[in-house]
Amino acid sequence: MTRFFAKVAAALALLAAFPAMAQPVDTGHLVAELVARDATVTPGATTYVAVRQKIDKGWHTYWRNSGDSGEATRVVWTLPAGWTAGDIVWPTPQRQPTGPLMNYGYHDEVLLPVPITVPATARPGETVTLKAAAAFLVCEEICVPEDAVLTLTLPVADGLAQPDPKWGAAIARTLAEAPAPAGLDAAFARRGAVVALAVTGAALKGADLGEAYFFPFDSTVIDHAKPQAIERGADGLTLTLTPGYAFQEGAGPQAMAGVLSLGGKAYEIAAKAGALPPGASGLGAPAKASGGAALGLPLAAAFAFLGGLILNLMPCVFPILAMKATSLAGHAHERRAAQAQGIAFLAGVLTTFLALAGVLIAVRAGGAAVGWGFQLQSPPVVAGLALLMLAVALNLSGVFEVGTSLQGAGSGLASRGGLAGAFFTGALAVAVAAPCTAPFMAPALGWALTQSAPAALAVFLALGLGFAAPFALAAFVPGLLSRLPKPGPWMDGFKKLMAFPMYGTAAWLVWVLAVQAGNTALARVFAAAVVLALAVWLLGAAQRRAAAGGRPFALAGVGAVLAIAATLAAVWPNYGVAPSATPGAAPGATASIPYEAYSPEKLAAARAAGKPVFVNFTAAWCVTCQVNERVALTSQGVADAFKATGAVYLKADWTLKDAEIAAELAKHGRAGVPLYLVYGAKGGDGVILPQILTEGLVVRALEAAQDR
Repeated sequence: MTRFFAKVAAALALLAAFPAMAQPVDTGHLVAELVARDATVTPGATTYVAVRQKIDKGWHTYWRNSGDSGEATRVVWTLPAGWTAGDIVWPTPQRQPTGPLMNYGYHDEVLLPVPITVPATARPGETVTLKAAAAFLVCEEICVPEDAVLTLTLPVADGLAQPDPKWGAAIARTLAEAPAPAGLDAAFARRGAVVALAVTGAALKGADLGEAYFFPFDSTVIDHAKPQAIERGADGLTLTLTPGYAFQEGAGPQAMAGVLSLGGKAYEIAAKAGALPPGASGLGAPAKASGGAALGLPLAAAFAFLGGLILNLMPCVFPILAMKATSLAGHAHERRAAQAQGIAFLAGVLTTFLALAGVLIAVRAGGAAVGWGFQLQSPPVVAGLALLMLAVALNLSGVFEVGTSLQGAGSGLASRGGLAGAFFTGALAVAVAAPCTAPFMAPALGWALTQSAPAALAVFLALGLGFAAPFALAAFVPGLLSRLPKPGPWMDGFKKLMAFPMYGTAAWLVWVLAVQAGNTALARVFAAAVVLALAVWLLGAAQRRAAAGGRPFALAGVGAVLAIAATLAAVWPNYGVAPSATPGAAPGATASIPYEAYSPEKLAAARAAGKPVFVNFTAAWCVTCQVNERVALTSQGVADAFKATGAVYLKADWTLKDAEIAAELAKHGRAGVPLYLVYGAKGGDGVILPQILTEGLVVRALEAAQDR
């Protein structure tokens, strides 16, 4: 009998070692309950009790900072005397884009652990009941406030606490993965219209920073809906953030705390206003980008050189190469003069490439999200280039002369004016080539713009060498030069013929300006063009009068004044912005392929619906983009493929500056357009298509995405 009672007592003790089963509460759109990490609690120790939320599919609740809307879960405890509850340990939230808003929260299931301190006076053998009044805001397309009163009974026992067999491991894992300080140094500084947040520390060295994101504790410090551009350094990273309301009051906040999420890990950081820590940007390898490889300097330079060579074959560069061909033909049978011209052309190309790279690096360092071809996102720059191309065309047409004329090439090939003209031709070639991105260029430039300034400039130098190599080397190869016809009267006709590609370039730039600033900009640039044409005609008349022994000063002075006035009228700021195009078929398409303007929210919605997605990152000033539009993206075969696969077509137009598009380009290791991404219907990363598209390539990509 004694043995029987001993077994009964042991069984009762075993049952007492587990918490009572708390009754879950269905609040309407979630089921809530209290669950414990430990099966028993010990006097004087701390345990964890979690508010478990099992959320209906498609609904969500909110993090401690809910973002642009929503409200965090609140818990009010009723505990026995001497027992105390701490703050919720918040797991890393998920981003929840809703229309133009960005919220932070949880879906499906989440555990919110809370530390519970057991008083030393708690008596082993007793059981206590913990009560929590929880309030939730549960949202789908609508938001519903729901609440529940939750209870949990825990036994008090001597010795070490025993883990709860059902929830112990899950709560322990939640606590282990929750954001915590990791000795990271963080600082932020205002840079014009943006805020740079720099973070460094041992935990970030070698980490995958491609999915880095900052969740602030204070909802007012950043604009949550704006993208966060990432730049990696040797010891950490820098995030470019759009400031929130807090920065509009006085000097702005002096501290900014939150969670830095890296995709798989998350850390609490506390940043102070001030100088950014060294090693947070521009000194190391780029953040890993989906679809892009992490290139080293030698491979990036090799890619840039190859891209520069191929850039000579892009349509946008043809007019300038025609100019250079004209010049080279005039010097073909004067070896020294031809070599001097080749070197001057090379110098013009390299100087302009490096200058453009320096400005690009400086602008990005100031926090602006810009990339290759950024200068053509400015209507005044486009207008100024259009007038410059018109002036070059009028010069080739013989309206006026700049430097040594082709007719006098035999006597002044090595003159200063001739070399200056070759240098100018190289500079002009780079200015016109900027809208184009040749194969191999995209990954090289994407890599370069995440590096230190010397590494980035080295890549741009390699790009310039590749671009200038064909004409520079041709000047040093006698066999090639000897095949060209000798200078003669034919040169004047050839020069005038080459004016027409320049007229075409000027017309194209005017079209880009109309896309950027609307039709009202046309009147302004056309008026400036007429005044400029009159100005250079007067300059030409002055040159002809001077050649005849007359006095050219009055005509030249009037011409110079008119030229300056026309230029100022074209490049003066305050161009308007063209009304946004209504989503629909691509303009000028031969087959109707409906599209929508790109946004991260539209991309996420289409992928959540299980549809293939084709994203076209393009710009009006990108000639490669426009050729692909006409050749591959407006064919009946591609239209049929979109219809058959149910794919969604999103167009990301980068004609004008757009921080969201710039951030997405950087995420995929690109610094410019075009970029074509195809997302499969079953999820996963986007597949990057080649920069030169064909109808068959696009059709095959859409068909593959249907099953991927």
